[in-house]
Amino acid sequence: MEFNFKKKFGQNFLTNRAIIDNIVNSISPSEEDLIIEIGPGGGALTRNLKNYHANLLCYEIDEDTKKYLSELEDDKTHIIYDDFLKRDIIQDIEKIDYDDLFIIGNLPYYITTPIITKMIESNIDVSGAVFMVQKEVADRFSAKPRSREYGSITVFLNYYFDVQKLFVVGKNNFVPKPNVDSAVIKLTSKRDKMEVNIDNFNKLVRDAFQFKRKNLNNNLKNYDKEKLNMILDSLGYSLNNRAEDLPCDIFVKMTNEYFK
Repeated sequence: MEFNFKKKFGQNFLTNRAIIDNIVNSISPSEEDLIIEIGPGGGALTRNLKNYHANLLCYEIDEDTKKYLSELEDDKTHIIYDDFLKRDIIQDIEKIDYDDLFIIGNLPYYITTPIITKMIESNIDVSGAVFMVQKEVADRFSAKPRSREYGSITVFLNYYFDVQKLFVVGKNNFVPKPNVDSAVIKLTSKRDKMEVNIDNFNKLVRDAFQFKRKNLNNNLKNYDKEKLNMILDSLGYSLNNRAEDLPCDIFVKMTNEYFK
């Protein structure tokens, strides 16, 4: 593929056909479903996704890719040449008749978290999402409590999704070759998540992880310590714990009890 790669868009195109197949096979849509692809680039994933015969809506910021993508458009495949982060997703899909929604993409490293946050805050009912991201980011997203990688973004994602790291993709599988390895993550929406005030939840989690090596007693110094300690004690923890010790459901219960 002769292409003028643009550093500002974080373009690294995947070339390994086996890996492309593995990514596409990690979702299982029907012909009545909708797939959103973010950043189709040269269409490597797009061509395989079309084999599902589902509705396919792609967001591509680089109009120079039209020479590769235009031939893929038909009654069920549409390309929007715009920044996914600036779009009204609800408005874009409102005229598409579908059952379940899947999102897939090879995400530029520098906007991975904003894209996933946009997906959540758009309030679209996503059944599942599969993204290729920087390996270090995948490790953080899929980390378990009491691990070095576990942080506020882990808790935030785990409220909405079951997060799996599927496999690592070496940097030699891309053109141009990036500086680091990638990994593919799968986000499966939780249909039975606990009710919580999201603003309060996010604030408590961010504050708890403010200084990662300090305990909750230090990081939550502006909270009612007596109240917090009673709540934590009832959940089997204390202010001597660090935030990384607490799984997502404990943060949800803490939020509900503290702010009620």
